[in-house]
Amino acid sequence: MTLEEKAALITGASAWTTTPIERLEIPELLVSDGPHGVRRVPDVHALGAPSLPATCFPTAALLASTWDRELLYAMGQALAEEAIALGVGVLLGPGINMKRTPLCGRNFEYFSEDPFLAGELAASLVQGIQSKGVGTSLKHYAANNQETQRMRIDAVVDERALREIYLPAFERVVKQARPWTVMCAYNKVNGTFCSEHHQLLTQILKEEWGFEGVVVSDWGAVHDRVQALQAGLDLEMPGPKPHRTQAVVDAVKSGRLNEAVLDEAVRRVLQIVLRAAETPKGGAFDVDGHHALARRVAAEGMVLLKNNGILPLTNPQRIAVIGRAAKEPHFQGGGSSHINPTRVDSPFDAMQVRAGSAVLTYCPGYPADDSFDQMLIDEAVTAAQAAEVALLYVALPSYKESEGYDRADLDLTRQQVALIRAVSTAQPRCVVILHNGSAVAMNEWIDGVGAVLEAWMMGQAGAGAIADILYGVINPSGKLAETFPRRLVDTPAYLNFPGENGQVRYGEGLYIGYRYYDAKQVAPLFPFGHGLSYTTFAYSNVRVSASSFRDVDGVTVSVDVTNTGDRVGKEVVQVYVRDRRCSLQRPPKELKGFAKVELQPGETKTVSIPLDFRAFAFWHPGHKQWVTEDGEFDLLIGASSADIRAQATVTLQSTLQLPSLLNRESTVREWLEDPHGRAVFEPFFQQMMAQMRAAMGGGEEEGGIGMDMIGFIMETPLVSVLGFQEAMLPAPAEAIVADLLQKVHG
Repeated sequence: MTLEEKAALITGASAWTTTPIERLEIPELLVSDGPHGVRRVPDVHALGAPSLPATCFPTAALLASTWDRELLYAMGQALAEEAIALGVGVLLGPGINMKRTPLCGRNFEYFSEDPFLAGELAASLVQGIQSKGVGTSLKHYAANNQETQRMRIDAVVDERALREIYLPAFERVVKQARPWTVMCAYNKVNGTFCSEHHQLLTQILKEEWGFEGVVVSDWGAVHDRVQALQAGLDLEMPGPKPHRTQAVVDAVKSGRLNEAVLDEAVRRVLQIVLRAAETPKGGAFDVDGHHALARRVAAEGMVLLKNNGILPLTNPQRIAVIGRAAKEPHFQGGGSSHINPTRVDSPFDAMQVRAGSAVLTYCPGYPADDSFDQMLIDEAVTAAQAAEVALLYVALPSYKESEGYDRADLDLTRQQVALIRAVSTAQPRCVVILHNGSAVAMNEWIDGVGAVLEAWMMGQAGAGAIADILYGVINPSGKLAETFPRRLVDTPAYLNFPGENGQVRYGEGLYIGYRYYDAKQVAPLFPFGHGLSYTTFAYSNVRVSASSFRDVDGVTVSVDVTNTGDRVGKEVVQVYVRDRRCSLQRPPKELKGFAKVELQPGETKTVSIPLDFRAFAFWHPGHKQWVTEDGEFDLLIGASSADIRAQATVTLQSTLQLPSLLNRESTVREWLEDPHGRAVFEPFFQQMMAQMRAAMGGGEEEGGIGMDMIGFIMETPLVSVLGFQEAMLPAPAEAIVADLLQKVHG
């Protein structure tokens, strides 16, 4: 392969294809937007053109609320079948960025505020897709958590937050599912564009995690092709970009770029091009079967947030169906994931089918734009008063929530809020069905309604799922994958989002989502993991495989779950881990395991969830690795992050032999708490304290200046404490500390 051919291969030939090399019989690779459907554009040179029909499955916000690995695997297989039929080799998804704030306009495309949940579910989706010989593109790597200035914003993130919150979902998918490609984000991380970030792309992704696939740019994310290549970005998209390929050629010839770096990128791109070519393309996919699957997925991910007993409906004969979204379904979000669906079910029609002979009266309730129309509200109130029950289908409009821009607030439109309040006052037997991609504020109206069903962006078949849940044909089992706050000011990133002067500081650090609400003891509107059912579940007989265990062995926690109601139902058992004592700050608890179990009325099943090394570890910036520490951990088993039903305490024995981090600036407390330092320092410390007491008249606590000297000394660098007593020392303070450090470090 010539130098020019190599440079061409690592740059797109069009908006959606790689460069073929006919001389060597290397085919092109066709990629397509996802992640919840195949957006196959017929003209490969067109970015935003209408796409071919494909199944529009529910978006990731709903997928995550299923908490169902097997279901997402099945959906992945269906996506792959459609990709094959449409000639697509790699589907660009899933997106697994953390929901740092509910204001992110693209949250509908992302899974969760929790990295463990996002990683587990995305891994299943990727495995399902790739099981059929179609590749995936895990995106957007990394810290792409807002749409505001996304092409240039610099996300300033501390090392622990990056490692414990924003990278683990990517790591989990890379290691478990081995995606063919990883897509770099547009933004900067700590001053460097992701497309040029050697630490992220090469040191962490390729070397530490062992990623063997292709790092591809987001479309237009490359600024310096040679620098990006050196950082580990293999494939630039879209193309053609002759000046980029020439820049690579020139850099190799001038010696600025080692050709071995180019060869490695070529090897990686060639590998997936040839792998994709092994999967025969064409044919048809099961349109009806995939539509039915989309309906099943939608039903599993809808979350019953509130229910005062009005649901399931008991055969009402007069139903007011209110809200434009009942006849104009809001089933997907705007932007690159926008699918041309094979068909779309209408919520009103689906209700009519399920309601049988009941009379349904429709009122639009709110306009398509942001205007206010009291007549629409008055019409809806009249219909609600005449009905036995009112169903309000309320969709957050795309001008408030979409890829490309962030939300200004958590609110529904002014008209929608006024509509819900008026209708629920006139007809208390009122159910609100929400269509949105992330949390919305409900304080102004939730107390007046009988039930709230979060239907998300439900996909093309979601209408039937809503009807099934409302009538109890399906028992709701979705659980929130993100916290719903009471107010915007309560949210973790409120003071730091969306940033200024080209920077956004992740000042909340580790504390996003439920981690923040737990630590601050702020009660949200609906907690992470929350979701109601038409039946009830009891937890009992919690036990662990070992009360004391080594970190490398892990431990398994088991609990019996019983359906204590009279309907078949599914429960999501959630396991959170709490470290009772840690050398660094940790959130009060963190999700580390879950399982979804189906139970017949009266049935009991044992749910066992294994917890490995990482379930107890934290990232230590000093040691630059994942660390466990000896001590007790509480295993909290619950129906949500705020509804803990059982717990067990276990003792972990760390197998790590970590070097001391003591240095010239270490405080007295750090010397005494370090196992290596204490051994050499404690005798000297006792002597030092005796001398200080003698010098200050023998006082144990306060000296002549009215302060706790012990408290002062503990938080002061040892070298500084010694500096105040140098006249009584046999050597300068610096020399004494240097000698102690030599004994510690050898």
